[in-house]
Amino acid sequence: MDKILITNLRAHGIIGVYDEERITPQDILINITLYTDTHLAAKSDLLDDCINYDALSQRVRNHAENAKRLTVEALAEDIAKICLEEARVKKVRVRVEKPEALGFVEKVGVEIKRS
Repeated sequence: MDKILITNLRAHGIIGVYDEERITPQDILINITLYTDTHLAAKSDLLDDCINYDALSQRVRNHAENAKRLTVEALAEDIAKICLEEARVKKVRVRVEKPEALGFVEKVGVEIKRS
């Protein structure tokens, strides 16, 4: 199965369980691997035969910036569902990270796989 990679999509929104996280938007880093068959798109060279990763990225970013989820786990699940709504996506891997969550680590996050 082929992969389409969306790497380091940046969003800025409310996510977290602590009071200060519920007030101040923070950076959210999203990585997505879409598992699909790209043979038709490669042969036709037509956008209609591709997964439109621009449109998908915009939907994911909009959701991340407006969902106001408490946990990265819940946001990752939301994003996986959005991706699987695309008919050509057979499986998805989603990683959601918060670079500013803790002062003593680079970032924290979760990675899930769904099909």
